[in-house]
This record gives sequence, structure tokens and C-alpha cells, in this order.
Amino acid sequence: MKVGIADTTFARIDMGGIAIDELKRICSIPYERYTVPGIKDLPVAAKKLIEERGCDIVIALGMPGSSPIDKQCAHEASIGLIMAQLMTNRHIIEVFVYEDEAEDERELWVITENRIREHVRNAVDLLINPRRLQKLAGTGQRQGFPDVGPIIR
Repeated sequence: MKVGIADTTFARIDMGGIAIDELKRICSIPYERYTVPGIKDLPVAAKKLIEERGCDIVIALGMPGSSPIDKQCAHEASIGLIMAQLMTNRHIIEVFVYEDEAEDERELWVITENRIREHVRNAVDLLINPRRLQKLAGTGQRQGFPDVGPIIR
């Protein structure tokens, strides 16, 4: 069993480093890291991690800017990641943090770190403890922000 971590040089925070730190903190599953220039390079990085480096799941990390072209590129990358999942029959956990999700750089750091750490735990659960995720179904979990809770009928 192995986790792939795909990240970019475009991100303003070392997202891959945070993912590796969390992975080491919660388990001893080996990992492979693949760093690419930009967000649209993530789909092929994820696919290579699965097909060439034997990863069972990939965490794809990116930080799109706030301009319309950055958001368009993120959307295209997201479609590519979905296609790579379907081609490899493996989960690729997309962890994008948009620069305009926060009011300032400190808040952006907190959102980024929280979202990455929570998604690393999700990826590990998908591999070794899927029942934990089943127990959380319908509970309004939010990665990077406080959970919103379920809607009660």
C-alpha cells in the first residue's frame, strides 16, 4: 500500500510538505511525492504515481490564484483529475485551496493546512478504514473550515 502526493511549484505554501507531515503523524504508510509546475500538470502526475510508482491513492494538491483564468485552469485540472480516476480506477483526492478563500495570508495558511491534513486523513481512511467515512456520511464535514453539521428533519 502506498500514497501518492502530487503538488505544484505554483502554490504559495509547501502543500506536499504538510501532507507528508500529516501522513507520517497518523500512520506508517509509504508515500511517493511528485512535484509539477502548475495545477494543470496534476492529472498526469497523479496518473503516473498510480501507474508507474504503484500508488493506491493520490492526494493532488494545488493553489489556484484568484483571477478568472486561474479558476478556469483549476476547473480544467479538476476535470483531468476525474478522468485520471476513471482511467486508473483509483481515488485521487483533489485538495485545491483558492487564494481568495481568505482575507489575508495568515488565514489562507490556516485554511490550507487544515484542508490538507483533513484530506490526508480521508485518504488514509479510504485505504484502511472506510467504515469511519461511512459513519460520517451526512454530517456536513468541511475540510479547511468548521463542519456545518447535518440537517435535521
